[in-house]
Amino acid sequence: MRVGVLALQGDFREHLAIVDGIGHIGAEVRTPEELDDVDALIIPGGESTTIGRLATIYGLIEPLRRRIAEGMPVLGTCAGMIFLATSTTGPDQPQLGVLDAVVERNAFGRQVDSFEMALDVTGLDGPIHAVFIRAPWIDKVGGSVEVLATIADPETGRDRPVVVRQDNIVATSFHPELTGDGRLHELFLGED
Repeated sequence: MRVGVLALQGDFREHLAIVDGIGHIGAEVRTPEELDDVDALIIPGGESTTIGRLATIYGLIEPLRRRIAEGMPVLGTCAGMIFLATSTTGPDQPQLGVLDAVVERNAFGRQVDSFEMALDVTGLDGPIHAVFIRAPWIDKVGGSVEVLATIADPETGRDRPVVVRQDNIVATSFHPELTGDGRLHELFLGED
């Protein structure tokens, strides 16, 4: 399978290494033509506003929406999750609006509040090592969104979704590409 990684900004090289490690062909995607040449897509962590603005400049917004609506598997991690969502709890920013969720940016705090933990994810055999860096969480999900993992809000104790699936979309609050564990990549590709 040819798996593209949106290579506008963020951790795209790390995702490409995981894709290669699980036996697929990785490809950087920066144009609509490159998007048309892949079977699946990863939208990496980074800075969601920058990713959205660059996707707009490169003419990728509508082609991304079209390919995702057509059923192309897509994985969004951290900023990628924000970019996929319908909205955020903060100011407006460019978003694809294909994941029926409202995301809160930097929900766990600033860079100094970043953390790692073992996280149980529905569909994975055993916990995954999750790296949260200025991570978002999902504030609200629509009825078609399946929550695969949650973390308790440190202030309220309320469970906050950090891994979700909606049809062909999987989104995470954390950075699975930083651990070398390709199980979430296999999950979004339907190899779980």
